[in-house]
Amino acid sequence: MNWISPTITLTIFLSLTMAIFQPHNAKKNLMVLFLISLIQINPLLNNNELTMSLTSLIMSPTENINVSITLDTLSILFTSIALFITWSIIEFSNWYMTTDPNNHKFTKYLLMFLITMLVIITANNMYQLFIGWEGVGIMSFLLIGWWYGRQDANTAALQAIIYNRIGDIGLIMATAWLMTSSSINMQELITQHETINTIPMMGLLAAAMGKSAQFSLHPWLPSAMEGPTPVSALLHSSTMVVAGVFLLIRLHPIMHNNNTMMTLCLLLGATTTVFAAAAATTHSDIKKIIALSTTSQLGLMMIMVGLNQPTLAFLHMITHSFFKAALFLCSGSYIHSLNNEQDIRMMGGLSKTMPMTSSFMTIASFSLMGMPFLSGFYSKDTIIETLINSHTNSWVMLTTMIATILSACYSTKIMLTTMTGYPRTHHNTHNETKAIINPLVRLVLLSILMGTLTKALTLQTTTMTTMPKPIKLMALIATMTGILLSKDTFYMTYHLKPKKLNKQSLMLNQLAFFNIPHRAITMTTLKISQQMSTELMDLWAVESWGPKGLSNTLTPMIYMSTQQKNMIKNYMTMFTSSMILILLMTYT
Repeated sequence: MNWISPTITLTIFLSLTMAIFQPHNAKKNLMVLFLISLIQINPLLNNNELTMSLTSLIMSPTENINVSITLDTLSILFTSIALFITWSIIEFSNWYMTTDPNNHKFTKYLLMFLITMLVIITANNMYQLFIGWEGVGIMSFLLIGWWYGRQDANTAALQAIIYNRIGDIGLIMATAWLMTSSSINMQELITQHETINTIPMMGLLAAAMGKSAQFSLHPWLPSAMEGPTPVSALLHSSTMVVAGVFLLIRLHPIMHNNNTMMTLCLLLGATTTVFAAAAATTHSDIKKIIALSTTSQLGLMMIMVGLNQPTLAFLHMITHSFFKAALFLCSGSYIHSLNNEQDIRMMGGLSKTMPMTSSFMTIASFSLMGMPFLSGFYSKDTIIETLINSHTNSWVMLTTMIATILSACYSTKIMLTTMTGYPRTHHNTHNETKAIINPLVRLVLLSILMGTLTKALTLQTTTMTTMPKPIKLMALIATMTGILLSKDTFYMTYHLKPKKLNKQSLMLNQLAFFNIPHRAITMTTLKISQQMSTELMDLWAVESWGPKGLSNTLTPMIYMSTQQKNMIKNYMTMFTSSMILILLMTYT
C-alpha cells in the first residue's frame, strides 16, 4: 500500500496544475480528484506516516534543501476536504460570477489558491511550507481585490497582505533560527523537541496570529469580505485562515513541553473567541457577521492547541470548514437575489421566496451553534467538555462559555432577520437552479453527517462519563440561552425606531481599539513625517545655510583678516593699563 498514497498525491498536484489551463472543466476535474483522494484515507487512518523526497536541490554545509512531501493523517484528510470544498465552491462560482467578463481567470485563481494550500499541508520542511504560505497570501490579495474598481476592495486586499506580512516576520525569524541552530526538516525538528528554544516558537505563534486572524492581527478578516462571496467561502473554510492553526498543529510536538507557549496560545485563543463573537453581535452586514464568526471559531481551535489537544483542534477545523462554506454560499445566494444587498435589516421573508437556501442556512447555522448530532456538535461540545475537565485556566472556560452564548445569539439573529417577517426591499428572486442547490446540498449533508462519520470511522470506544450532568450539558445550556436571548431581543426591538449604537456596541462594531492601527497610528505617522520634512528641515536649512549660517561663516573670515574684534572696552582697558605702565616705567 505504501506506493499508492505518494502516487495519488502527485496525481492530484499534477492534475490541479493542468486544470489551471482548462478552467471550464475545473468542476469535473475537482470532483474526480476528490474521489481519487478518498482511496488513500483508509490506510493512513492508522497513524502511519509516509515521506517522499527528491534529491537535494541546494547543498549547503548545514542543510540539504529538497522537495519533500509528508503524508500523514493530517495532510491526507485535509487534502480530501480541501478538494471537496473547492469543488462545491467552484461549481457555485460558475453561477455566481457568470456575468463577470473574467470568470475563467477567477476560477484559475481559486485553483491556484487551492494548490498553495496543499503545498502548506503536505510540506515536510520549513522552506516548502514558506513557499505555500506566501502563495496563499498572494492569492488572497488578488482574490480579495478582484473588483479592483472599488476603493474598499483595494484597501481590504492591502490590509490582508500587510497584516499577514506582520505575521510572516515571525515565520521568517523562526525559520532562520531553526536553520542556524536546529533543522528545517519537520521530522528532525520533532525529534529534537526538548532542545528547541522559546524564540522560534514565538515566531510560529506570531505567524499563526497573522494568518489565522487572532486578536490584534484580526482586522483584515472582516475587511476581506469585499471580495466576491466564493472567495470568502474558500478563504474561511479550507484555505488561508486555517493555515496558521494548521502550522501549530503540525509542529505541536516541539511546543507541548513549553508552558509559556501553551499558556500564550490558551489566552490568545480565549480573547479572540469572545471578542470576535461580541463584535459579530453588533454588525448588520451578513458576510461580516459570518467572517467574525470564523475568527471566533479559530479562537476555539487555538484554545485546544493551548490545552495540548491538537487533534481536537483539527477535528473542529474539519467540521467548521463544511458548515462555514455552506453559510457563505447561502449568504451569497441571498445577496445575489437582493441586488447585492448585504445588510440583514434590509432582508426578510426569504424563507418563502428562497425555501431551499433558507433551509440550508438554518442547518448550517445550527451546526455552527453546536446543536446535538450535527457535525459542529461533535467538535464544539468535546472542546467545551475538555476545557471544563482541565484544571488549567477557569478564566478561559468562562470566556469560552460567553462566546458560545454569543455565537448562538448572532446565528439566531441572522436566521430571524433574513427569513421571517416580510420583505423589506425589492428583490428579483432567481430560481434556485442546480448550480446553486447541488454544491449546497453536498456541503449541508456533510455539515450534518461529518461528526457522525468521524465517530464511526475512528472506531473509538466512548469513555465512561465522569462528570455531573449539568457540566455535561453546559455547552447545550449556553447555546439555548443564546438562542432565547437573541429571539427575545429581536421581538422586543422589532417595532422600535432604529437607534444609534451605544458606546460599548460601537467600540465592538469598530473592532474595539482597532481604529488605532488604521487611523491614529497612520495620522500620527503622517504628522510626524510632515513635521520632519517641513518644519525641522526648514529650521535646519535656515540654521545652516540661511542668514544665521552665513553670519556664522563670515565671522571667522573677519577674525582672520584683522585684529580688530570690535571689543572697545577691552581695547580702552588695554590701552589705559599699558599707558600707565609705560609712564610708571619712564618716571622710575
